[in-house]
Amino acid sequence: MRALLSLAIGSFGIGMTEFVAMGLLPNIAQDLLPELWAQNPDEAIGRAGILVSLYALGVVLGAPTIAGLVARFPRHRVMVGLAIALTLGNGLAVVLPTFETVGLARFIAGLPHGAYFGIGALVASDVLGPGKRAKGVAFILTGLTIANVVGVPAGTFLGQHVGWRSAFLVVTIVFALATVCIALFVPQHAGDPERTFRAELRVFRRPQVWFALATGAIGFGGFFAVYSYIAPVVTERAGAPEWMVPITLVVFGLGMTIGNLLGGVFGDRNLRLTLLVGLAAMAVVLVLLAVLSFSIWLLVPLSFVMALLSSILSPAIQTRLMEVAGDNQSIAAALNHSALNIGNSLGAFLGGLVIAWGWGFAAPSWVGAGLAVLGLGIALASYAVQRRYHTETGSVRVRDLA
Repeated sequence: MRALLSLAIGSFGIGMTEFVAMGLLPNIAQDLLPELWAQNPDEAIGRAGILVSLYALGVVLGAPTIAGLVARFPRHRVMVGLAIALTLGNGLAVVLPTFETVGLARFIAGLPHGAYFGIGALVASDVLGPGKRAKGVAFILTGLTIANVVGVPAGTFLGQHVGWRSAFLVVTIVFALATVCIALFVPQHAGDPERTFRAELRVFRRPQVWFALATGAIGFGGFFAVYSYIAPVVTERAGAPEWMVPITLVVFGLGMTIGNLLGGVFGDRNLRLTLLVGLAAMAVVLVLLAVLSFSIWLLVPLSFVMALLSSILSPAIQTRLMEVAGDNQSIAAALNHSALNIGNSLGAFLGGLVIAWGWGFAAPSWVGAGLAVLGLGIALASYAVQRRYHTETGSVRVRDLA
């Protein structure tokens, strides 16, 4: 249990560093883009959303690269190294002075993210034992969801009152603590000396892996199109005071925490149904948000439901990737976070784009609904192709037997 808690401390830090920037976008824009802020605050916020996209891009590129390169090394040592890298990457955001250099820091901080979750999920699955893969994935994500209940709202409040860099200082301290705990409490987990980087890349030869990646990248983009701009949605669209932003983030975090626990259970029971129903429900909720987010009293409960659905989907998508990846488990577990952060980057970019075009703060919800519907279509196509393949191979076997 100490090993799992140690890993969860690191995932808490990742949840905080990934999401706290979203609640502080107005503060970051005002500090790092003062001239643009003076001319057009909405455009400055949209431009600051690039920091969200750069972090996500780091995850996308780093997850398969790092996971593939370290698959043959002992997993506990890899986890210590990743925790150190996360500490240093986030520390750069505290000290670098300009928008461009902070953007570079966010990209660097994102590089170890996917490998940490991916390899950590494998360690957690081993600890929990066979038949509990989705629960293992969900456990390593628990720190991330708790971060959205405690860390992100607290970091947002701190950043609003002390300066946005103070939130990233707290994140750096969390990662330093995680490094120490992982070094002390995570037991030895042998790597596979036969797993070369080239061998791991064979996972991309599997069509179902591409289907699963596209489902996560596009379907999950709907969530991030809204969540990336939740601060101005609360204050500008719903007309609520700034202190409602941390409260809304707490509600988000509660939804994510409960959804993560449910996702582990549902994913182990019926993975296909969890994916399809979750994506369909996400699309419906995003449409409701687009229409009803003018009221803070409707925005808050709808935010809870959206967060709940997103966290039900997250372990399901990762489990689906591990299910279709064959022997390439390390890179498959990490690729989930590449997919979700392509969604992060895509959602943040498209949401910022429609805001910058002057379409208002309801527009990202419409974008998100479209992405969720597209993700559902890809998931349906994936299962249709799989069903057809099994039918055809089954018929071949029957003929062979005959």
